[in-house]
Amino acid sequence: MKRIFNLLAIAVFCFASTNIDAQTESDWIPLFNGQNLNGWFAYGNGEWSVQDGVIVGEGAMGHLYSYPAVNDFEAKGTFRISGHNSNSGFYFRAHPPADRLDGFPHGYEFQLNHTQEAYTGWLWKPGKPTGKATKLITRDDEWFRIRIRAVGPEIQFWVNDELVMTYEDDEYTSGHFAIQMHHQGMKVEARDLYYRPLD
Repeated sequence: MKRIFNLLAIAVFCFASTNIDAQTESDWIPLFNGQNLNGWFAYGNGEWSVQDGVIVGEGAMGHLYSYPAVNDFEAKGTFRISGHNSNSGFYFRAHPPADRLDGFPHGYEFQLNHTQEAYTGWLWKPGKPTGKATKLITRDDEWFRIRIRAVGPEIQFWVNDELVMTYEDDEYTSGHFAIQMHHQGMKVEARDLYYRPLD
């Protein structure tokens, strides 16, 4: 009888866990439909396109913003950067600057850069490295996954499912997501972009 009870308890636990996982996965909202740039708007001189289900940024400095503006959230995506001195970023709680359409967004940035001291996984504020990543675990020309969790002032970053940065800052509380095209001669690619509000 005790063995039967234990087996039933395990079955109930597994069923509940499966339902929780399924529910959690269903909470994610796509930022990108995989076909076109509907739901996005561009500032600056970046050249944005969709190629084989991937957002591609080339050309000069510019940013591609998503329409949803969120407060507390989780977001995730898969990125690749390549070319000369590859440098990009995925912004959140961000807004276009009113004075310069090609300027840096006002908001937070998940840095995407594998060559400089403040590398992929650092938190940046406009023009300033702020929250240090524990280590660099990605390289140019290779796809890598990122995840962001921002609740109130607490911000956490993951790279390839490894937590690399935790920081507290309350300057920006709400805004858009945005992809950065930093300079000519490089390319940024993004796919599998999702978010879920937590507020």
